Amino acid sequence: MEKFNNLYTFVEFAKGNRKYPENTANNLKSALKIFEKILTDDELESVSLIENRIDEIFLNVVTNNKNKSIGSLNTYKARVLKVINDYKRYGQNPSKIQGWVPRLRQGSGGQRKNSTPLLNKKDKQDKDLSELSSPTHNPVNNVHKIELALDSPDSMAILQIPKNITASEAEILKLIIDSLLKK
Repeated sequence: MEKFNNLYTFVEFAKGNRKYPENTANNLKSALKIFEKILTDDELESVSLIENRIDEIFLNVVTNNKNKSIGSLNTYKARVLKVINDYKRYGQNPSKIQGWVPRLRQGSGGQRKNSTPLLNKKDKQDKDLSELSSPTHNPVNNVHKIELALDSPDSMAILQIPKNITASEAEILKLIIDSLLKK
């Protein structure tokens, strides 16, 4: 059975084999510690059980760590799931770690050797200002537009009523407006 403590051993093993950089290994162990505090005895004995119950466990983590932001806690959850997935893929059979090619992230220090730029083409030119300011709708000429200032200073009602409105349609509009009155 895969115990939770095996995950710590795996992280150290992966770090020693240069699969995790030191800072990544430290971040993963920090996430494991946060989750370990709230795990039950059964969950500490089974990594698969943790994986199956991760949503319920996460709710307990959120409840017990109100001083941390939800964004940080989501990051910790993702790190725990990463360790579990890597452990299942490479940790249960240490010979498989030789075939593990860790994904390298682009740092702020420039491009790595043999990397390609994300965009080789020139950026598209910005749209002309006249294109951006074109109206989003075409005005309709066959309507009555009525603007009414209301009692409160910043309130205004704008009515657009077709010129060819029927008496029954006007009566419906009148009933709607009457229903808005405060009694």
